[in-house]
Amino acid sequence: MQMRPRNIHCGLLFSLAAAGALLLPNANAATCKTQSQMTAAQRDAVSSTARLMVGAVQSGDVQTLRTNTIPAVAADFGGIAASADSLKPLVLHATITIDQIYGLDASSEPANAPRTDFYCGTPVVVLNFTSLPPGKYALVILHATGVPQPQFISLIVAETTENHWQLAGFFSSPMLETGHNGLWYWMRAREYAQKKMNWDAWFYYQTAASLLNPVEFLSSPNLEKLRHEADPTRPDNLPGINPMTLDVHGSSFQVTAIAPTDALGGLDLEVHYNPDAAQLAQLRDPVAARKQVIDVMTALLALHPELRVAFRGIWMRADQGTASVFALNLPMNEIADGPQSPTTPSVPIAR
Repeated sequence: MQMRPRNIHCGLLFSLAAAGALLLPNANAATCKTQSQMTAAQRDAVSSTARLMVGAVQSGDVQTLRTNTIPAVAADFGGIAASADSLKPLVLHATITIDQIYGLDASSEPANAPRTDFYCGTPVVVLNFTSLPPGKYALVILHATGVPQPQFISLIVAETTENHWQLAGFFSSPMLETGHNGLWYWMRAREYAQKKMNWDAWFYYQTAASLLNPVEFLSSPNLEKLRHEADPTRPDNLPGINPMTLDVHGSSFQVTAIAPTDALGGLDLEVHYNPDAAQLAQLRDPVAARKQVIDVMTALLALHPELRVAFRGIWMRADQGTASVFALNLPMNEIADGPQSPTTPSVPIAR
């Protein structure tokens, strides 16, 4: 199983800029209205369009979605159609609630503007886009609740004629992970941080951020507060641009990615590494492959024993290029102990 992206976005007429620190608006910035600042006619038109779109997702009516999508996005509709199909069983019987509407006026922005920022409301919510065509848009954030796997559904709609809106962007992301919401993970992350269990804290902060932010291009004071809390806990040797090197019986293993996953129901760590030629040869023998993968698990836990406390188990994947050569999932209690683990704190974990 691959690490599953928690956010799905597709069918965009424009690119998204990663939301960073909150900035002060400049005099020439595009303008944003919160739903309370919009006219009743504007709110009703945008809300009706959003409910039509989500209703089409619930009923599996992809043709209605496409008919009500701007031509530039409808011309390449495969991504939205696939996302709608995968979302349907999750939200079929959900109660749909509109949480927020932001009216976004970029009609005075130059064509091919490298970045467009919208500053919305008080306290300020910032929305960042790149290569946004001039025009009027709205972001609608909805909740699909009352189902086992509640979802955020976020739509960007474009005004084609006065108070007539069509779909320009479609996003969805879960509101829960292993039955817990983002605030639960935030509180647990704080507790781990207070105990200097930074690996646990970092991954729980990242899970909290993912669950609390419905779209990647939105930044708010609360999300910035979370980010500032998380930054000091980021492990120095976390794999990213450079791999993390693990020594296993004198052999070096290059770990390329570590992230939480709930693919098996509990919260596990999914770990990817790239074997060298000798290690790859061992993976062709099932017995040697299992031993190698378990040895890498054991070495990781020996280096960071606090991971045993916060996660149910480990998915270990040996990769060659984009393919997985060997994969194994084990619960923590089936992975051999390394050096003495820290005393288990009274912090609830996601099982």
